[in-house]
Amino acid sequence: MRHPRTTTAWRRPLATLASAALAFAAWNAVPAAAATSITNGDFETGSLTGWTGTASVTTNGPHGGSYAAMLGSTSPTNGASSISQSFTAPTGSPALSFWYDVTCPDTVTYDWATATLKDTTAGTTSTVLPKTCTNGAGWKQITSALTAGHAYTLTLSNQDDDWPGDATYTLYDDVQVTGAAANDFSLADNPASATVNAGASASSTVSTAVTAGSAQTVALTASGLPSGATAAFSPSSVTAGNSSTLTVSTATSTPSGTYPITVTGTGASATHTATFTLTVSGSGGSGLVQVSTDPFTNSTSQHATELEPDTFAYGSTIVSSAQVGRFTDGGSSDISWNTSTDGGATWQHGMLPGITTYQGGGSWARVSDPSVAYDARHGTWMITGLVIDANVNGAGVSVSRSADGVSWQNPVMAVGNDGRGYDKEWIVCDNTTTSPYYGNCYIEADITSSGNTVIMSTSHDGGATWSAPASPSGTNAGLGGQPLVQPNGTVVVPFSTNGSSIRSFTSTNGGASWGSTVLVANVSSHGVAGNLRDGEGLPSAEIDASGKVYVAWQDCRFRSGCPANDIVYATSTDGTTWSAVTRVPIDATTSTVDHFIPGFGVDHATSGSTAKLGLYYYFYPNANCTASTCQLEVGFTSSANGGATWSTAQTVAGPMSLSQIASTTQGSMVGDYLSTSVVNGKAVAIFAVGKAPANGQAFDEAMYAVGGGLTLRAGTSPSSTGPVLYTAPDRERTLPAAVRR
Repeated sequence: MRHPRTTTAWRRPLATLASAALAFAAWNAVPAAAATSITNGDFETGSLTGWTGTASVTTNGPHGGSYAAMLGSTSPTNGASSISQSFTAPTGSPALSFWYDVTCPDTVTYDWATATLKDTTAGTTSTVLPKTCTNGAGWKQITSALTAGHAYTLTLSNQDDDWPGDATYTLYDDVQVTGAAANDFSLADNPASATVNAGASASSTVSTAVTAGSAQTVALTASGLPSGATAAFSPSSVTAGNSSTLTVSTATSTPSGTYPITVTGTGASATHTATFTLTVSGSGGSGLVQVSTDPFTNSTSQHATELEPDTFAYGSTIVSSAQVGRFTDGGSSDISWNTSTDGGATWQHGMLPGITTYQGGGSWARVSDPSVAYDARHGTWMITGLVIDANVNGAGVSVSRSADGVSWQNPVMAVGNDGRGYDKEWIVCDNTTTSPYYGNCYIEADITSSGNTVIMSTSHDGGATWSAPASPSGTNAGLGGQPLVQPNGTVVVPFSTNGSSIRSFTSTNGGASWGSTVLVANVSSHGVAGNLRDGEGLPSAEIDASGKVYVAWQDCRFRSGCPANDIVYATSTDGTTWSAVTRVPIDATTSTVDHFIPGFGVDHATSGSTAKLGLYYYFYPNANCTASTCQLEVGFTSSANGGATWSTAQTVAGPMSLSQIASTTQGSMVGDYLSTSVVNGKAVAIFAVGKAPANGQAFDEAMYAVGGGLTLRAGTSPSSTGPVLYTAPDRERTLPAAVRR
C-alpha cells in the first residue's frame, strides 16, 4: 500500500541535493591503492576492509558466503550512504561485476540504489547501476567492461529520504574484477518446496541470471517426479536473466510422501540444477470434488461463474451458498445451495427459489453476498442474500429457509426494501441450549446510503420475522461484520472499518441493545497484485467451545516494507479486550508469497490450548506479478493447540490464471470472503477454482471442495506476535456503493 504524499514540496529538494552530493563524491574520491583486483569484495572479513565510506556489514541474506555490505537501514535514514574502492583494470578483457539486492517500498523519485564507475585515466564516469527502486526483486547482477590498464573508482550508494514506514536499504556483495569469462548463468526456484493433497498442483518460479559473459538460451526440465505426477514449464525455455513458472500436477493416485524434484537448466555452455521439494499429503481428503456449477444462460451476466462462498456445519450436515452467474458491476443471477449430509464427502446442489427473476419467480434483478446459519431450536437452515434492484442498488437482506438444507422456501425480507442502500450482510444463530437467548438469530449489515452505518436485526422465530435495525454506539461505520454467539448468549460482532481497522461490539441482552465499538487492531495490508478483488481486509471470524473468539484478516505488519501479506488473527474471551495480533506462520516473512482472503475455522468441540483450528486461504507464490502472470492458488494449514503452532501449509487447488475467473469492475474475482467449517475433526471449505473454459463459454469457474475435508493436524511452526516491521495505516474503501456487491 502507498502512503499519501502530503509533503512533496520539501521532499523533492532533499532528494535532488542527495543526488548531487553522490555525484560530487564520485568525482572527488581519492583513489586508494591501485590494486588490479577488488579487496574484500565479498565482505567475508566481516568488515569494510579495503573500502571507504559509510555502511555496515550484515549476515542477513548475503548473496554468497556469510556477509554482505548493507547501505541504509531497516529503519528510515536521512540522505545518502556510499562506499568506494579504487583499482586498476588488469590486462586481457577485464570486466567488473557485483550483486545488489535493494529493498525500496517507495518510488525512485525519493529513494533508490545506484552505483557509478569513474575512469580516472580517461576522466569519465559511467552510471553502471541507474537509480533503482524495487521491492522483493531479490539479488541482481551488474557487469561492466573495463579498459585494461585504466584506473577506476567504484562507488556503491543508497538513498533514503527518511520517510516513516518505507525504509530503503541496499545489500551489495561479491564485487570482483575478472578477465575474459565464458558465458554462464545461475538457476533458482522460489518457493523451493510445497505441500499438496493428491490430485492438486503446486507451482514455483524458476529464475535464471547471467553470472558471466552473455545471456544464453536455457532449456528447463524436471526429473524425480512421484508416480502419477507431471511437470510443465511456462515457457519451457528462457533467455538467461528471465524466469519460468513450474507447475507440478499430481494425480489422486499419487502416493503420499516427500519427493525432491530436480529442476535442470541446460544452456550452450553450462548446465545447472535446483531442487523443488514436493510433499504429497496423506492427511485426509479424497482429492478435489466439484460441488456445483452455473446453470444459467442469461446474456447479461458471466457464465459459467460461481464465487464468494460461505459454509456452516451442524452435526454432519454442511450447507454452503455462493454467487452464481456473476455480473461485472455487482451481484449474480442467483445464489446457490450446496448441501452435504456426510461431512463433505458428497454434495447435492441447486439454486434458491424466489429471489431473482432468473429462478423460481423472484422479483429482484440480482443477488449477492450469501451467508449461512442453522437455528437448532427451530430446526431451520437459513441462507441470507443481499438483494439488488435494477439500478444495481443493494436494496436489503433476504432470508431463505429450509428444514433439511435441500428443500428451500421462497425468501422473507429481513432488512431493507425501504429505499436505502445495503451491503455485506452476515447471519448467526444462538445454538447453546443453556443460553438465555437460545434460538435467537442475528443479522449484521451496513447501510451504504448512510456512510456504511453498521446495523443489527434479531429474529426469535426461526427467521420468519425480524426486528427493526439497531446500531452500536461509537465508531460504527464499516462493513463485513461476522456475528458470533458465546455459550452465555453474548453476541460478539467483529467488523471492518472500511479496511483501515478491525473493531467489535457486543450485546448481552439478546440483541435488545448493542454496546459501543472497541478497537481490535489497526490494519496494514499490501495491495494484492494483478487487479484481483481481494476483500480489502474483510475479517473471517469463528468461536471455540468456551466462547473464545478468533478474528482473522490479511496484513503486512510483520514484513519490512509491506511487500506481501500474511494471515493474522486476534482473540478475545469477551469481545471487549483483544489479544495482540498473531501471525500464522504459513511462509517466512522474507518469502515472496502473498496470502489473502482467509477462511478461518474452529472445531466447536474444542477450546483453549487444545482448540483445533483450520485455515483455508488464497495466495500468490510470487507477490510481484501482473494480471497476465499472477498464479492464484488455494492453501490450507491447521493447528491443534489453539494456534500456538501450525502445520506445514499445503496447496489444495490451483494454480489458476486471473483470466480464468470472473471479471468485475473492481477486478477479477473469486470472492470478497471465504469460510471454513469443521465436521468430525476435519476442515471443510468450498472455494472458487477457475479452469480453461470449453464448449464456447467465457469461463469455467465453479465451486470445489476437498472431498471429506482436511484433518486438523498438529504442527511445529510457531505463531508470533512480533517483530512488527510495518505500521503505516491501510487505505479505507472508497469505492462507490453501487459497485461493492
